Amino acid sequence: MNFKRRSSAVEIPEVLPILPLRNAVLFPGSIIPIDVGRKKSVKLIEDALAREKPVIGIITQRDPQVENPQEDDLYGVGCAARVLKVIKLGPENFSVIIQGLVRIEVLGFIGREPYITARIRTREDEVAGSLPEATEGEPGTPANEQAADSPESGAAEPSPSDLEAMVLNLRETARKVLKLMPDVPNEAGALIESISEPEALADFIGANLDMPLEEKQAILETIPVRDRVYRILVALNRQLELLKVREQINSQVQEEMGKSQREYILRQQLKAIKEELGESDEPGSEIEELKAKIELAQMPEEAEAMALKQLDRLKMMNPASAEYTVVHTYLDWLVELPWQEATEDQLDIPTVRRILDEDHYDLEKVKKRIVEYLAVRKLNPAK
Repeated sequence: MNFKRRSSAVEIPEVLPILPLRNAVLFPGSIIPIDVGRKKSVKLIEDALAREKPVIGIITQRDPQVENPQEDDLYGVGCAARVLKVIKLGPENFSVIIQGLVRIEVLGFIGREPYITARIRTREDEVAGSLPEATEGEPGTPANEQAADSPESGAAEPSPSDLEAMVLNLRETARKVLKLMPDVPNEAGALIESISEPEALADFIGANLDMPLEEKQAILETIPVRDRVYRILVALNRQLELLKVREQINSQVQEEMGKSQREYILRQQLKAIKEELGESDEPGSEIEELKAKIELAQMPEEAEAMALKQLDRLKMMNPASAEYTVVHTYLDWLVELPWQEATEDQLDIPTVRRILDEDHYDLEKVKKRIVEYLAVRKLNPAK
């Protein structure tokens, strides 16, 4: 997103065509591209281009999913914008580059066809303002009117040093955020340093902050500069903490990955050294031992095929990995089973019951089920 210092040279009419914007909030000074495809919006752009100085109103939709927004679907505060360039992408599809000029407040909607038009007034920046306790107020009402409605607002003119200190803090926090953000162009830091007006700096950072649409709209509606800088500072510090946590997690992951890679390289080097010395490699000898045990176990055909398949997997694994231990344990269990050994069944029920009671405490239901099964076997040996 580009940024250009605001100019008062452009005259803002009292009645503006309104272009609803979804999934974005336009701030004064920002230059952004938008795609226009709805019939009403296309007609609005075509009519705007017919004027010498095309100025339109940009207002964000409350619900981006609404395809044909009406008055109630739009916020009450938006931004007057100048149309800088229009690129025709198709018969009814434009890519439009717009520049935010000044905040506007909708006084009333006066038309719906062929597109929405509204009577507006511009809202110039105000230095006065009291620091908000939180993000109070619903989006749609300017912040200075919220304060005026409150009997306890008591907004006082801040001292120049107070606002200056907040702006210095804002710049410093923005620098820290830029250092932690990947793929940020160097021009971003230089642009932050070049913006001297507190109101313009707050709008630039607010436009580029990663935050929910409702929070951006609330910042747009905040007219007093001091309140706006404070809101931006709170949001920027929140993003800074998130970036710090992400950086810490990434560092831990890289450290663990580096440790595993070092272990693997060292084991490979150790294997090469043992081969040079003519010594048997420990993992290799284990695999050969397991292969011999599988052959001696005289497993059924299906079991032996599965055992050999898992043995092949084991050869390809790093001995330091957790899965290596799991597969190794599984193969140990397979070769230990008495595949070809059999004993004569003990079907004397009293003896079975006595052995079960001696070897296992409680488990009455289990013991009863075993005795019932053996009783059936005794009565019907075929089963």
